[in-house]
Formats: sequence, structure tokens, C-alpha cells
Amino acid sequence: MSQTSQRKTSLIGNLIRGALIGIVETIPGISGGTVALVVGIYQQLIESASALIRWSLSLVRGRRDNARQYWQNISWRLLIPLGIGMVVAVFTVAGPVVHLVETYPERMRSLFFGMVAASVMVPLLMVRDDVQYRRKKLGWRHAVFFVVGGVVAFAVLSLPATQALEPHWYVILPAAAIAVSALVLPGLSGSLILLTVGLYEPTLGAVESLDFGYLAVFAAGMVLGLIVIVQILKWLLEHHHATTLIVLSGVMVGALRALWPYQTEDGALLPIGDGLGLNIVLGLVGAIVVVVMVLADRKMSRRAPQPVH
Repeated sequence: MSQTSQRKTSLIGNLIRGALIGIVETIPGISGGTVALVVGIYQQLIESASALIRWSLSLVRGRRDNARQYWQNISWRLLIPLGIGMVVAVFTVAGPVVHLVETYPERMRSLFFGMVAASVMVPLLMVRDDVQYRRKKLGWRHAVFFVVGGVVAFAVLSLPATQALEPHWYVILPAAAIAVSALVLPGLSGSLILLTVGLYEPTLGAVESLDFGYLAVFAAGMVLGLIVIVQILKWLLEHHHATTLIVLSGVMVGALRALWPYQTEDGALLPIGDGLGLNIVLGLVGAIVVVVMVLADRKMSRRAPQPVH
């Protein structure tokens, strides 16, 4: 088992990171995984989540020795404040942010477009670090992977939104499992996936009305989705680190389709219209905010070298 790539983080900092992830997960078009990348905890989050899942499964199977080993690889200092920050944000701050998105959709998409576009630099910088550390070279296959990731993300996010489905448990469970992939896959938005399958408004309504029956089924779907997706991502990051990051970079570029400022309510793209100047300014502001965050995070981080597999 590989050791988690440790970096120093504070409890307050992790609470803020969790709040940011919680907020963006309620906004169609933005991925919580993107935020995790930008704030420098992506790989540590994947590895800790994987260890937590394996610890739970080991306990269920009665393999206590394995459970103790996995327990040592769980960064509770990261997961607990991150989870608290996410929950608090979803039930408090997310509401006003969603209101802004609904009231000023074009302006907010412009802001988010700039932020996500600048965020693409994060996995690419990680690829550069990985290539330099392992003394590998990038080839044409990596460019193909980048393009394929972008095309697939663009195609998926171009699917038309369906009418609201009846929120039966057998509908909510798989929808939550798919949507939670956005929590660990940069570029994909959980809210946008819910919007596409027609469960965005029912889910927000359940949060606002504290419909614990709905939320319990949704949480069960999220757990099932995470068990599968986190394990796959952890394996890919361990065995194909640079390639995986390049694919994720392509996915983030393709996902910008969802944040194009000029589009109809059902997601159909429109040509550039009025207000271009302000939209460009907002996009640049969003990009600058992310660049500052990334540079500050890289300066303050003390990352251990990645293990050679």
C-alpha cells in the first residue's frame, strides 16, 4: 500500500476547503474535484477516502489486522473538518450562492468559466512535477488522452436535461451514485448531472425541507458510488499518474461547455451576445483568483516525493 502524499494543512483551512467544495457542488457546471485540485488536497483526499472505504470493508469481513493497517492511512485531520465544512456550506451558504446563479446566470457563468479554465493548470503542473520526478517523457498518446477526455466531457454535458423524474428510491440511488463522481472527478459537476437526469430541483427541495427519507437514500447512493469510483481513481493515480492527470485536464477543458456564458435555460449554446466586456472582466477576475490560490498553495505546501511504482 502506498503512503499518502502528506502536506501540512490546518483544521481551519480544511474547514474552508470543505465549505468551498460544498458550495460548488450545488452549482451546475462546477466540480468539487476541481476545488480539491486547486486547494492542493486532491490526491491526499483520494487516498484517505480509499483507506476509509477499505477499513470499513475489512471490519465488515472481520479482518481486523487489515483494518488497523488501513486506519493508519486515513487522514482524519483532513476528512473530518472537510466533511463538516461541506455540510455547513450546503445548508447555509449554498442557498444564497445558488440564488445569485439563478438571478445572474450569464455573469456567474463568466466568473466560473474563468475560474475553471485557470484550474486546468493544476493537474498540468502536477503532470510536470511527475514527469520531472520520474524522468519520463510525454508522447503523442498523452495528447490523444487529453483530447478524448475533453470530447467525452463535452458530449456528456451536452446531453439535454430531462423533465423531473419521480423521486423513487430506485431512481435516487443510481442518480446519486453517478452524481457523486463529480466530487472526485475534476470537471464534472454533480449538480449538472442531477439537472440532466431531472433530479436537481427535487434534491435541492429535499435539502431545504429536510426530507430525511430522500436524503438517506441519496446518501446511500453516494456511498455506493464513492466505493467504486474512489478505488478506481486511486489505482489509476498509483499506476498511471501522469496519464490520469492528463485525462482529467482534458475533462476539465471539455466541461467548460457547461459554463459558456451564452446559453439557454436548457443548456443550448448561443453565439456571443451583449455584455461581452463585463463577462470578459469577470472571467479574468475568476482566473486571477484561482491563479493566486494555486501559487500560494504551491508555495506553502511541503509535499513529500511521490513513490515510484
